[in-house]
Amino acid sequence: MKVLITGATGLIGSQIVKDCIKSNISVNFLTTSKKKITRSEMVNGFYWNPKNKIIDLDCFKGVDSIIALSGSSISKLWTKANKRKIINSRVESLEFLKESIKEKNIPIKRLVSASGVSLYPDSLEEEFSENQTNSDDSFLAEVINRWENAAKSFKTIGVDVAIIRIGLVLSLESGVLKETIKPMNFGFGVIFGSGNQYQSWIHIEDISKLFIFILEKKLKGIYNGVSPNFIKNSEFTKIISSVHSKAIFNIKIPRIFFSAIFGEMHVLLFKSHKISSRKIQDEGFSFKFDNLKDAVENLIG
Repeated sequence: MKVLITGATGLIGSQIVKDCIKSNISVNFLTTSKKKITRSEMVNGFYWNPKNKIIDLDCFKGVDSIIALSGSSISKLWTKANKRKIINSRVESLEFLKESIKEKNIPIKRLVSASGVSLYPDSLEEEFSENQTNSDDSFLAEVINRWENAAKSFKTIGVDVAIIRIGLVLSLESGVLKETIKPMNFGFGVIFGSGNQYQSWIHIEDISKLFIFILEKKLKGIYNGVSPNFIKNSEFTKIISSVHSKAIFNIKIPRIFFSAIFGEMHVLLFKSHKISSRKIQDEGFSFKFDNLKDAVENLIG
């Protein structure tokens, strides 16, 4: 098997590449940086520039499946310019990929696209499955709706589509765990507001293996990429503190503080999401890390 990956040099993409090699899956990847192009027996890079409609068509040779991960970071301040970049980096890249496949009549059979759980409404009580029809009224929900619609449009050219709504990815490279640990190096952990909001998380190894599982099983439809055990932010911080040797105590910081610093983007810290992983488990996927303490100990213990 050979797969084409966009966003292969990012946090999730780089782990997927490693796991593809372990599974004897050859990888072609697209990058907008010519400096990142590498060539080897199992992994080969190719240049593209979706904004300028440039792509090295050799990237499709021997490929019948695509994993789409491209997207600008949502963790930069949400200025008008950054909002456009967040949307366009996801939607335009998929649209250009589809145009290239259609125009050259390339026999791609399936697409597995990343998405996010921020589509789901903010709730302290309700647990959401993939069947949820109502979406959140927020910028991120708009991004995800447009992102998923761009992925679903591949069906019009005969490509099977799977979409993975990803929760908080735990890794020391970047993301929520790395940021949560930073103040602990000075002796304290930070709880966001009341800390009652739920967080749906997943270990970096599990989200990578989930992408490959869906690819190999040829699954279609929408799946949540979260561990089975969501947890309150206060407990999330306490568990990480218990593993981190330098954390002495945890403090609650009011929401207004984060709102003043980060503006609209502060909602990333306060949205409450209880997301179900039952659908992918029913397909036979088994999580290596379904317990937060085990996941954190694996990464920083």
